[in-house]
Amino acid sequence: MAGLVIGTMAMSGCGPAEADNSLTWYINPDAGGQAEIAQKCSDESGGRYRIETSLLPNDAASQREQLARRLAAGDTSLDIMSLDPPFVPELAEPGFLAPVPDDVAQATTENVVEGAIAGATWKDELVTVPFWANTQILWYRKSVAEAAGLDMSGPVTWEQIMEAARAEDKTLGVQGAQAESMTVWVNALIESAGGSIIVDPEATAQTVELGLDTEAGVAAADVISTIGKDGLGGPGLPTQDENASLIGFQGDSGSFMVNWPFVFPATAGAVEAGTLDQAVLDDIGWGIYPRMSEDQESAPPLGGINLGVGAESDNPELAYEAIECIVSVENQAEYFVTNGNPPANTEAYEDPRIEESFPMADTIRDSLQLAAPRPQTPFYNEVSTGIQQRWAPPADVDPDTTPETSSDFITSVLRGEQLL
Repeated sequence: MAGLVIGTMAMSGCGPAEADNSLTWYINPDAGGQAEIAQKCSDESGGRYRIETSLLPNDAASQREQLARRLAAGDTSLDIMSLDPPFVPELAEPGFLAPVPDDVAQATTENVVEGAIAGATWKDELVTVPFWANTQILWYRKSVAEAAGLDMSGPVTWEQIMEAARAEDKTLGVQGAQAESMTVWVNALIESAGGSIIVDPEATAQTVELGLDTEAGVAAADVISTIGKDGLGGPGLPTQDENASLIGFQGDSGSFMVNWPFVFPATAGAVEAGTLDQAVLDDIGWGIYPRMSEDQESAPPLGGINLGVGAESDNPELAYEAIECIVSVENQAEYFVTNGNPPANTEAYEDPRIEESFPMADTIRDSLQLAAPRPQTPFYNEVSTGIQQRWAPPADVDPDTTPETSSDFITSVLRGEQLL
């Protein structure tokens, strides 16, 4: 630990920004869209500021680790940061984020989907600014739904799509790997059943109460267990991530799949490259994430990126001025069209280019209004890792025991009684 702290302190203040009006934006990897927005906003500022981008690691866990270390060391170069919503409470709780000015908060949340605002908030306060939002929707093969007699014009339940896949001898596209995608799935199921993984997000590690061992948790375990034990997810389910799910969905055994919007451009790209038949793309439909019960709306997964400002930044006012430019409606629409990342602002969906590139854009927007963030807690890493260890592989999940044993395990970890 001492070595870690010393090494971290050595990085303090060593960011690439040099001039007084130079801002460093730590970005997650993308198709170049954030760098282009940085250049555009720099040009439009008329010299008031210049944004330089600094690339973070590929995976979210490594991004979190690097930023947390730098923030803890008081690094002054963290002017703007692209943050995964689940990590926001962990950074906000110790005061690592500069407060969002009231005028900025008002300007950057107008017409923004509810899910994105929830993911940018901690203790009823906006602590980051929504940039782009993401959500999983239900993808389906029209031919399979028709053959199963399933009406896709309205909401469908997990039970309905499981039964349809079983009847047509097809597989469901879900993510069963011991990875963050498992936490995404468990959280969406529990939230859709009216529960929450964390009952009181602001509780301490000693007093935190989990909502895993509840009716909602048992219902979630029943869905995952059934798909795993009945082979509905296919033989590769225990190691299946989002990309593997898509490959299976595109094949002859594909039926229904929950996945992110990248599915459509990836499939269209495969058709254009000649590795997939046009008939497959034509056979794909989409709708809102499956419900747990017919009479209760689903709570689809929430993803995306928020923008935060480091508490020790030398230029917080300029940073927030730049953020207002970055998250403008025009930039969000452009980022969606060029990089495939959905806008958090509903006005951006009115750009006619979006419907051309993403004909399911309205479904994505509607899904984001219903979406629920993953557990909002400073202890997210412990909670997520505990779920991954106890809810995977799906075939080993038992509705009678898994909710209780996973709850006990995570609680013990948070109280220092066990190690992950």
